[in-house]
Amino acid sequence: MDQPTVGILHPGSMGAAIAACAATNAAAVLWCETGRSTASQERAAQFGLTPVATLSDLLDRSDIVISLCPPAVAEDLARDVAAHRFTGVYVEANAVNPERTQRIAALLTPDATVVDGGVVGSPPIGGKTPTLYLSGPALATERIEALFMGTAVQTAVLGTEVGKASALKLAYASFQKTSRVLVALAVGMAHEHGVDQELIEIASRRTDSYLSEPQYVAKTAARAWRWGPELEEAADALEAVGLPPEMLRAAATTLARWNDVKDDGELTLTDALNRLAQP
Repeated sequence: MDQPTVGILHPGSMGAAIAACAATNAAAVLWCETGRSTASQERAAQFGLTPVATLSDLLDRSDIVISLCPPAVAEDLARDVAAHRFTGVYVEANAVNPERTQRIAALLTPDATVVDGGVVGSPPIGGKTPTLYLSGPALATERIEALFMGTAVQTAVLGTEVGKASALKLAYASFQKTSRVLVALAVGMAHEHGVDQELIEIASRRTDSYLSEPQYVAKTAARAWRWGPELEEAADALEAVGLPPEMLRAAATTLARWNDVKDDGELTLTDALNRLAQP
């Protein structure tokens, strides 16, 4: 199979690293630099992505487009792509609920072929090997598998139904992200009463307890700006099948208290807990 040209929308921490892996089997990986932040420009340069001036340029040249952006803008981004009558393979890899994924697919078809994607794991750098779960038309998912063959991104096809990959991603995120929010609340309560070290000691007697690793609280705070909307999507997915969404919505509300420390790698546990205690 000929090497495809790939477009990435947009090179955030996950998107840029995923795009760099795709470059192994692609003719080129493009990104649209117009209107993007300095941080995005630096990431794109770091990972060797090729800049183009406009979204039209990217879509005209790309055989495959991978959408990895904050969940809140995923549908608007797909609408912009649909307006350009993109005719390649569109990988909707955002953490959105299955119903939104299907709406996005409806926006883009019949001009494009839509593959539902969900990334589980950390960005593929420093030895990390996330899995990109895929669902959608067989020929299209095979192209995405080939694109990441031999790279740090593993792929797994769940079938041909658009929405399955999104459902799996959000089911996992519901536990993974909410459990970290609960750690923050538990450690915060203990900290206020001067028993946080005792709490950690109790938790450390058990295996695989996030309570025994409170350093994750600061990391959670730095990622809250994108985890909160993801949990809102997961809550919508729960509600759609008749399950109670309140706990995930409450976790999203809690995460919103950290929205002003976006991607702050210097944040300490104490700083994170102090911000959590401020309404």
